[in-house]
Amino acid sequence: MPDLAPGRRAWIAVTERRAARHTRRRMGTALLVAGAFVFTLVIALPVLAIVARAVPTGSLPQTLGRPIVLEALRLSFLTTMLTLALALLFGTPLAYLLSRYRFRGQALVDSLIELPMVLPPAVAGIGLLMAFGRRGLVGEPLASVGIAVGFTTAAVVLAQFFVAAPFYVRSARVAFASVDRELEVVSHTLGVSDWATFWRVTVPIAFPSLLGGAVMCWARALGEFGATIMFAGSFPGRTQTMPLAIYAALESDLDAALVLSVILTVVSFAVLVPLRLFVGRAGRAYA
Repeated sequence: MPDLAPGRRAWIAVTERRAARHTRRRMGTALLVAGAFVFTLVIALPVLAIVARAVPTGSLPQTLGRPIVLEALRLSFLTTMLTLALALLFGTPLAYLLSRYRFRGQALVDSLIELPMVLPPAVAGIGLLMAFGRRGLVGEPLASVGIAVGFTTAAVVLAQFFVAAPFYVRSARVAFASVDRELEVVSHTLGVSDWATFWRVTVPIAFPSLLGGAVMCWARALGEFGATIMFAGSFPGRTQTMPLAIYAALESDLDAALVLSVILTVVSFAVLVPLRLFVGRAGRAYA
């Protein structure tokens, strides 16, 4: 072939480089889509399988009306709301303290707070039992005055709080740390007290993340199983939450376990999806 003109060769080289970059971008996009698809499939497939197995049985209305299911739903709602309230009451000041102050041993405190997030549920249950059981460090003095914690509804709340509250504290700490301190300084210069500044300036700005952390805390409490069954047992109407009811039904009635799983999934979605949408809108409003 005859030699091409320099301008023609340069144009061909630029075109080839553009084609190569376009090919690499397409390959990168394909890898991203494939990874996202596999991840979504792994998460969605078990949920779809539960629904596909439970709905054709037609036993959803009958199972939903059983006293044991209604008691489990009632107990799950009651205990998770109490857990969330305790997390907000005690976790909010702790998160604010960790986000605004530096002190010796803070790294140790941070690690201790987040430890339940990675601790195996069995270890959490044994720890709670050794601390608050009838012969535990705190449980034995309480038992001597007639106060029992283990294997009661209070034990369910305590187990849920132990494993779920750190999710709220972690999110709240990040939320408070992201608030511009200058806004609080301006509020103080206008004569607003620290307490009023916290509620009128800090909390509204951090609210989307605080709400997101509260949702994660509630969802983790709703699904808590391991620590609860070891520390509180599985007594219908007293300590048997929905996850424990599913486990009990699985041993004798697979259809009932599937229906209970569908109920818990629907309840979780019914709460999580609207709250997530609200968090997104609130985040855009404060952006």
